[in-house]
Amino acid sequence: MCTLEKSGNLFYLTLTGDGDGDGGVDHQHRLNLTIISSIRSALSDAKSQATPGSVLVTIAHGKYFCNGFDINPDSLDINTLLHINSIFKSLVADFMSFPMPTIAIVTGHAVGTGLALAMCHDYVVMTRGRGVLYMCEIHMGISLPDFGVELIKSKVAKPDSLRDILLGAKKVKADQGVAMGLVDVAYDSTENAVEGGVRMGQELSKKKFDGEVYAEIRKSMYPELCRLLGLGSKNVMIKPRL
Repeated sequence: MCTLEKSGNLFYLTLTGDGDGDGGVDHQHRLNLTIISSIRSALSDAKSQATPGSVLVTIAHGKYFCNGFDINPDSLDINTLLHINSIFKSLVADFMSFPMPTIAIVTGHAVGTGLALAMCHDYVVMTRGRGVLYMCEIHMGISLPDFGVELIKSKVAKPDSLRDILLGAKKVKADQGVAMGLVDVAYDSTENAVEGGVRMGQELSKKKFDGEVYAEIRKSMYPELCRLLGLGSKNVMIKPRL
């Protein structure tokens, strides 16, 4: 599941885990209909409270940022896959149209749809030596939806890097992620990554961006992705604050 807390202008979206893992809690944060609905509800709450200068920071407990969909490939049927992809598509659309800067603090593995969840954010910071970014679908025998491919493609500048991620299932560590464009800053420890991500959020908050303008400019940066997500655009002009 997840929680949403607000401190100053920063909203903290925390993936908290659920299930029967070690200590009674599953910290893989696998995405199912319930947790996707929980994240969407948290985003809606943050959106309703947004003011100029608001920033969203996402972090996860445990050794995973997110370990992808909560599915069993051996019993998965195509209709179930299409359904959960359509639900996740709505979450991606929420992030792409979200009226504030977003930062993902990745202190563990981000696998499959978990990597896509991280890439939904405007900025990604990551811990060195703990966790990889990994698109595993080709090993699982599952194709990727068009919007998912476009999301990753929009963040990776080099064709060979995109090939290695999607067709080679390359496990990407933090510094490699920086070189590929998936990660903005790599840190030596979890504590430093969290501090760095929060510090980035505080600096962005000082800019006092208008959320509606910010969301429209973000959408204009990724026209093909937004087309696939069914997101329209509009012209916005806000009077300068004196």
